[in-house]
Amino acid sequence: ELKMQNQNSRRAFFKRKAVVAAGVSVASSGFAFKSEESAKKPHFGMIFDQNKCVGCTDCEVACRKVNLVPKGQMRLFVEDKTDPKNLLDKRYVRVSCQQCEDAPCVAVCPTKACHKDIKTGIQTTNIDDCIACKYCIVACPYDVRYIDKVNHSAQSCNFCIDTNLKDKKDPACVEACRYEALVFGDLNDESSHISQLLAVKDSIRLRAELGTKPSLRYIPKVKAGV
Repeated sequence: ELKMQNQNSRRAFFKRKAVVAAGVSVASSGFAFKSEESAKKPHFGMIFDQNKCVGCTDCEVACRKVNLVPKGQMRLFVEDKTDPKNLLDKRYVRVSCQQCEDAPCVAVCPTKACHKDIKTGIQTTNIDDCIACKYCIVACPYDVRYIDKVNHSAQSCNFCIDTNLKDKKDPACVEACRYEALVFGDLNDESSHISQLLAVKDSIRLRAELGTKPSLRYIPKVKAGV
């Protein structure tokens, strides 16, 4: 009986050591390997700063190249919103998927091809499941989705989840912007650059009244002299 107790004690001892060792391993492995209880899923977002954009369209070119967007189609474009009566005050706006938290496109997709990626929370499309029914295109209040002429699936900006982001790089548009008009990062990480910037800068969401909770934020142009 004493021998059995000793064996049980040794088992308990080594079990505790194993648990502690596992905890140390998890703690030293970074965000991706945190326990499910302590890990907070990322919420990726982007900032477009209207004060810094010069309308060069380098972001458009980079997006088409990296994501193999067919000629004549675009996942994003920079729209010139300059007042014709004041041409010296240039104003540009990024037009692209808003990466809504409550995405209408995801809600209406009959095949679930349009979905939120489990790991990143980014809205994207599985081209193998898409039947090009265009329900998502009709449901999108921002009119930024299209049917890809080559793979015949519904597409929009997905923060380069299949290309740059997969290689742990910023989206192509962010990489290409020479004026730091675009900032990308995890909105759930208080220490991230995007979170710190939003903490001190006034920003808006397009058509916020719709309740879709866009993850793309805009820093409006500051009037001259203000």
